[in-house]
Amino acid sequence: RVDYDLEDVINIVVNAADSDLKRLENFVHRTFNGFDTVFFIRSLRNIYKNHNGLQNIFETGFKKNGTVKSALSEFHHVFFEIGGERSRKHVSNVEKGASAKRLNMFLRWMVRNDRSHVDFGLWHGIPQSALMLPLDVHTGNVARKLGLLQRKSNDWQAVEEVTQALRTFDPADPVKYDFALFGLGAFEKF
Repeated sequence: RVDYDLEDVINIVVNAADSDLKRLENFVHRTFNGFDTVFFIRSLRNIYKNHNGLQNIFETGFKKNGTVKSALSEFHHVFFEIGGERSRKHVSNVEKGASAKRLNMFLRWMVRNDRSHVDFGLWHGIPQSALMLPLDVHTGNVARKLGLLQRKSNDWQAVEEVTQALRTFDPADPVKYDFALFGLGAFEKF
């Protein structure tokens, strides 16, 4: 077992030689292949060398107009500024209407601070009141059954609609309901 902290991982990404990356070219997981793996590492290298890291990218985007959508748009733009057309299918683009479940989940972990330590709360440049629900089939279906969501498709408009409904319950922390909605759908088959 090898223990790495975040700084170690960032150093590995930033300092990996092309020969190190070559060893990853045969990696395959479903539609994510070695090309995607190498591109993601190169893109993260670009972000850490030229943009002061992921936190800076998301927080800079948020400051543009005070929305998570602008933070996600900024991330997408910077992530693909070095190319990577084949890999675009692996990163949600809210400008094209994607719900961006994984990116919203990532922001929830990094921004939200809760007492049970499910979320890390490491970043402070985006308020947790601005976070958006990581919408998936489970949270969407449960939200519809509870009358929190009318929209039929799980797209960015649905994310905005359901998050706005959740803000009526807790404007300071609307995504605290994420696990309850997900659990009702995934585990309780609500």
